Amino acid sequence: MAIESVGGSIVSKILELLVEPAIRQFRYMFCFNNFVQEFDEQMMNLALAFYRLQDAVDVAQRNAEEIEIDVNTWLEDAKNKIEGVKRLQNEKGKIGKCFTWCPNWMRQFKLSKALAKKTETLRKLEANCKFPKVSHKPPLQDIKFLPSDGFTPSKSSEEALEQIIKALKDDNVNMIRLCGMGGVGKTTLVKEVGRRAKELQLFDEVLMATLSQNPNVTGIQDQMADRLGLKFDENSQEGRAGRLWQRMQGKKMLIVLDDVWKDIDFQEIGIPFGDAHRGCKILLTTRLEKICSSMDCQEKVFLGVLSENEAWALFKINAGLRDEDSDLNRVAKEVARECQGLPLALVTVGKALKDKSEHEWEVASEELKKSQSRHMETFDDRRNAYACLKLSYDYLKHEETKLCFLLCCLFPEDYNIPIEELTRYAVGYGLYQDVQSIEGARKRVYMEIENLKACCMLLGTETEEYVKMHDLVRDVAIQIASSEKYGFMVEAGFGLKEWPMRNKRFEGCTVVSLMGNKLTDLPEGLVCSQLKVLLLGLDKDLNVPERFFEGMKAIEVLSLHGGCLSLQSLELSTNLQSLLLRRCECKDLNWLRKLQRLKILVFMWCDSIEELPDEIGELKELRLLDLTGCRFLRRIPVNLIGRLKKLEELLIGDAN
Repeated sequence: MAIESVGGSIVSKILELLVEPAIRQFRYMFCFNNFVQEFDEQMMNLALAFYRLQDAVDVAQRNAEEIEIDVNTWLEDAKNKIEGVKRLQNEKGKIGKCFTWCPNWMRQFKLSKALAKKTETLRKLEANCKFPKVSHKPPLQDIKFLPSDGFTPSKSSEEALEQIIKALKDDNVNMIRLCGMGGVGKTTLVKEVGRRAKELQLFDEVLMATLSQNPNVTGIQDQMADRLGLKFDENSQEGRAGRLWQRMQGKKMLIVLDDVWKDIDFQEIGIPFGDAHRGCKILLTTRLEKICSSMDCQEKVFLGVLSENEAWALFKINAGLRDEDSDLNRVAKEVARECQGLPLALVTVGKALKDKSEHEWEVASEELKKSQSRHMETFDDRRNAYACLKLSYDYLKHEETKLCFLLCCLFPEDYNIPIEELTRYAVGYGLYQDVQSIEGARKRVYMEIENLKACCMLLGTETEEYVKMHDLVRDVAIQIASSEKYGFMVEAGFGLKEWPMRNKRFEGCTVVSLMGNKLTDLPEGLVCSQLKVLLLGLDKDLNVPERFFEGMKAIEVLSLHGGCLSLQSLELSTNLQSLLLRRCECKDLNWLRKLQRLKILVFMWCDSIEELPDEIGELKELRLLDLTGCRFLRRIPVNLIGRLKKLEELLIGDAN
């Protein structure tokens, strides 16, 4: 019985080994269409998987992310496999055409077998198209330290550069101070130092952060974390400092701190520094020699102005002067001397007077010689720089360009100015009344920005969406804007908590910027009948007084960051054209119907907004509605958007 059982098993196995291959071979011969169908379906599945993954890769690359190696490998493999089956597709096409009339059995058999094998290969490849993540964000490459033609060598800068590099190589030096007057080129020089340090591989990493007169510790931490690819999970300043400290500890690092005005608490920021962290070196720039007297700077470097010959060479290049223009060059040399070797003044004045007539050069020379600005008593050695920059401003061709320049000084010092935000202020301020669309105004602002960058009145940033102002240029812009002609009042980015002008009168003010502060109180009401622009940074718990805006009937632009606002308090502000509310708790939104001239309405990151009131549909002039970051917004009334006949742009979703 056992022998029979064993024999039966053997026979069964033999039949299995013989019959199944025979059936498979039979199918290759007579089930050609089935193999074609399976192959086509698998090709379609693989192609869909390929394009889905490729779309995800494209999105990640647009977001400047690095693609995972296994994802790239799979895409390359899939692409090759898809392209490699073209021969099979051509073959099956030929057989399909002649199958009914003259089947070639051997050819059909071979092709069926090849299709089955290829189908299985494609199936396995598709099954492997599952990745935990497609990409990752790499640490940002600091483009500040990429090769640039911004560094113009001079005797003073070469000596300072050599002195700093030597100090960076000295194990006994861990803090270096670079001192020089505003506009002399300190920032440009330390960027060159960072580039050289990277080339020489002196450090594992080189970081740079700008401090300015009113340093924001959280902002400094963010600048450094961005360069390190570090994401903070901690909310407190102390927790973030601890995370930074942990990330940088034990590394050879050069940390460049630009535009320092007061002593720095490295522990508060999270910078590992001192005898226990000799690998970390600090290079800071300042205008004030007394800075760091209590911070134990071992190396003190001074950056002086250009010599007369160096100044003339730089000026001649930027003014487009030729050697043969002897009469013009005589006047131009007088103008260059008035710039007193200051690179910023030489470049801006040179560009301002480029292609001007000899008569205009003579007028400019006389203006600079007699210029002893009445507004610059506190500027000391910057008095002459002010005169030069003021001259550059005066030579801007169009009033719109000048006003766009002055609007830039409303932002805090060393701020990355969003051009989109600048556009929204400009539209509300009535800067481009001849332009019919928001996009048209945006293009005009970008054009003005390019013109101002071309004459070095503004600086470019790492992205085209932002622009910066040199702090000395900003000082000059504020002085011009504060004149009786314009009536600006700017106290932005000071971290103020109390209302700064309790005893000041507002009758002459047309523009007030208190952005970048966290005001904890506001006066009950202000008499400022000429005020057109008001920009406020408020504490998140501050309730804006109901009568605060009663005396501002001419206001056209209102921007609030933080605080709690009842829109009923704006019922008399019927001239408003741009209303920008960020991280603001908003109530009584139905009162928006009173603001019939409103062109731009912004609710950014306003968590209190759960639905839009139907009354917004009554805003017949509204061109732009921005609801970015309103994460609790659940309802927009039916046909509300359709009723806004002039609406051009609707932004909704997250900030990306």
